[in-house]
Amino acid sequence: MTHAASQSALNALLTRNAERLTATDGRLLDVLLQDPMRAALENGKEISDRAGVHPASAVRLAQRLGFDGYPAFRAFLRANLTEGGRDFGTASARMAARLVRAEEGLLASVVEGEIAALEALRDTVTDARIRACAEVLRGARRVFLFGQGHAASLSKLAALRLGRSGYDARDLGAERDRMALALQGLGQGDALWLFSFRKPHATTLTLAGIARSRGATLLALTDDGGTPIRPVPDHIIAASRGRIGETQSLTVPMAVANAVILDLARIDGGRSLAALDEHRKFRAALPPEWQ
Repeated sequence: MTHAASQSALNALLTRNAERLTATDGRLLDVLLQDPMRAALENGKEISDRAGVHPASAVRLAQRLGFDGYPAFRAFLRANLTEGGRDFGTASARMAARLVRAEEGLLASVVEGEIAALEALRDTVTDARIRACAEVLRGARRVFLFGQGHAASLSKLAALRLGRSGYDARDLGAERDRMALALQGLGQGDALWLFSFRKPHATTLTLAGIARSRGATLLALTDDGGTPIRPVPDHIIAASRGRIGETQSLTVPMAVANAVILDLARIDGGRSLAALDEHRKFRAALPPEWQ
């Protein structure tokens, strides 16, 4: 549920009980409606202090709205905050939802969210999709990778791992000031692997269009239910990074990327293993500060 939807549910509750509300209730509601997400995290005294009213005023407001006390009213606010749809609007809203769920133990909540997301991944992404991407990488002349925002670190890591495995892999995120030169000669036989969460950035869409126009194969690793990449990639793996109120971290897409690269090593006739061994020997001969 978006911020607007959360306010809509609250407004409906206020409309039904409008005749029972006092001027003090109005001061509380002014504070609450300015930021329902914050209100869902605060207790009655904190809300009352911010409104400049008696500490018990928030309790009385909750009771006039039909709740036993402020904790029940706050539970209503939290339900609207955390149990909505996939598109949760702003980053602050998503963070607030995580804090609500993690109130009883932050680290435990994060770990549980990661485990749940990984369990869902096992049920939604098939080995066939992993293999399809690995086969493209195996046959590619060059592999270009790009991610922006949180996805940038994943693109960088995947490019590094592919490079160590003996593939000509280039993280375009490191080529922004010379993108034209980096893409020179892009065409048939090459692959572009895009990492995109929620909504693709303008650069992501531009790169997808260039790759398609030049005949390169287009791969994408995206959020399940995120805004589609256009033009449509040749191979897409879409996976959920967790429900609202969970961590939405890189664990899930990183697991997918690792699975693709491991499967590549399985099917490339020893190329990856030989390159990794050669890299290890070469690195051992370098000065310590270069290793």
